Amino acid sequence: MPGESLTATNDINLPDAALADAVSRAGAALQRRQKPDGHWVFELEADATIPAEFVLLQHFLDRTDAELERKIGTYLRSIQGAHGGWPLFHDGAFDISASVKAYFALKVIGDDPDAPHMRRAREAILAAGGAERTNVFTRAQLALYGEVPWRGVPVMPVEIMILPKWFPFHLDKVSYWSRTVIVPLLVLMALKPRARNPRGVRVQELFRTPPEQVRDWIRGPYRSGWGRFFKHLDSVLRVAEPLFPAAIRRRAVAKAVDFITVRLNGEDGLGGIYPAMANAVMMFDTLGYAPDHPDAVIAWASVNKLLVVEDGRAYCQPCLSPVWDTALAGHALAETDGAAAPAVDAANGWLRGKQILDVVGDWKAARPHAPPGGWAFQYENPHYPDVDDTAVVGMLLHRQMEAGQGEPDHAGAIARARDWIVGMQSRDGGWGAFDADNDKHYLNHIPFADHGALLDPPTADVTARCVSFLAQLGHAAEEPVMARALAWLRREQEQDGSWFGRWGTNYIYGTWSVLCAFNAAGVASDDPSVRKAVAFLLDTQREDGGWGEDNESYAKAPRGRYHRSNPSQTAWALLGLMAAGEADNPAVARGVAWLAAQQKADGEWDEEPYTAVGFPRVFYLRYHGYRLFFPLLAMARYRNLKRSNDRRVAWGF
Repeated sequence: MPGESLTATNDINLPDAALADAVSRAGAALQRRQKPDGHWVFELEADATIPAEFVLLQHFLDRTDAELERKIGTYLRSIQGAHGGWPLFHDGAFDISASVKAYFALKVIGDDPDAPHMRRAREAILAAGGAERTNVFTRAQLALYGEVPWRGVPVMPVEIMILPKWFPFHLDKVSYWSRTVIVPLLVLMALKPRARNPRGVRVQELFRTPPEQVRDWIRGPYRSGWGRFFKHLDSVLRVAEPLFPAAIRRRAVAKAVDFITVRLNGEDGLGGIYPAMANAVMMFDTLGYAPDHPDAVIAWASVNKLLVVEDGRAYCQPCLSPVWDTALAGHALAETDGAAAPAVDAANGWLRGKQILDVVGDWKAARPHAPPGGWAFQYENPHYPDVDDTAVVGMLLHRQMEAGQGEPDHAGAIARARDWIVGMQSRDGGWGAFDADNDKHYLNHIPFADHGALLDPPTADVTARCVSFLAQLGHAAEEPVMARALAWLRREQEQDGSWFGRWGTNYIYGTWSVLCAFNAAGVASDDPSVRKAVAFLLDTQREDGGWGEDNESYAKAPRGRYHRSNPSQTAWALLGLMAAGEADNPAVARGVAWLAAQQKADGEWDEEPYTAVGFPRVFYLRYHGYRLFFPLLAMARYRNLKRSNDRRVAWGF
């Protein structure tokens, strides 16, 4: 049975027949989940924040669904922590902002404030400083309900929309996710609407100091002198904003609306992410759009598309991940059954139709000469293709083409992807996820950016994926684009040999990503950087043979360590070690044996911990497909290398 005698895997070399059976069952399990048109999409779960906000959105509009609310309430109660509040990830510490939103939503749903779970939550919130100590986005939500005065939120004038590009703060200077969330929020902050709140629910009991008496809504500790400067600027703007001419404000609001309507993105929504979509819904409502206005209809539909509704519970996802899921599943099955397998061919056929060729997105502001050719993360999000997705899809298409299928159509798609990725390289040699040179770090110190994630600078995992893609296409390490990227990656290596993982948890994810890139680029397995990375992975292997890493490693927890092993993180460590030429290392055999021991009879794995990231320290993700893709990819790769006389991994991913 899974989980039994884990330490017994320490010295096991999994028999070939057992390994083949495990791979076969995992591959069959993944194929069972493939959609008829060839794609995969798995649930993408965050913390209590998004489902709680969805409930509050319904009550802002007075557009409620009692049965849906009942199911969301069941979900919210089920993820309440033993500490009384709500964490940012499974088994995580208390988070005051998530807890305030969850409490508010449950009270709106109808939970008795004196019920034990509500009392425990309230006590935990008050012990942590009260609702006045929540983050900016939570205070903005409370302001929409009249629970805090608008002075509790940093000043963000809607006139930002008409600032010149040279201005220190301009929308082009922040990340795509910030851009799409901020623009409709600017309108809301300018017009200051009040939620309909049909049940008249209030949460003043969550404040230690009555909101009208709070004088330090924006306070330190500041991360630098910039923080104190921007706090002073906020004070100046608070006095000046009421004096802004009404005509200029109307022009700015109109420009914000124009920005949004161009990017509404059908039922896939503004930016493809919940906070932007919800803000757009509230903006249209505040501006007086009738519920049956086409823009209001599609904005509301996009939010509802994110719902996961089951028999007994429901929650709202932060976004959908079909392109990412399909690319990852395709790589796993290409490793399992060959790149010419029918399931891979169907996946690539679906992916080919998702390449963005006829929309020039916001990335053009920084890279006006780059040609389009990327893929988005969601079903549709043409203004915001994703560099990471594009590299992973490109590698999968190329792998099938190398197997003798997909040409000539794949060749053109791959070439366009390559040209776009090369065009998106930042000046320092790395790549961000959606924009180039999005690294004006002083902006992370404005009061509005208390989450510290306003920007999209280059990261090791995305840069590694681009190097892997270009190397797989045959680009030599000496070529300028590659040389600059490899030098950037070497500079980013940590003292302990690891790399930071921006989009996956954490140093295991980053280290796996870079080792794959180094292997693809021909960096020798005895290179000092590779040896240090291997030592990090070997040192963090757990006694049971697996690997795990806590999301608290984004704060002060030890790197690469957790109180349990997880299937996805074990697979990343194994893939990294195999890319570094360690397929015959006993540690790899132990890790594979651990995966086999954890596999269920249906070929799948269970994984409750969150192993992915939206914003470090602020927002974490549980990709429900990670427990399937990555263990299968690791075990199939191990099987293939053991069958071969050549232990070198031939692919970039």
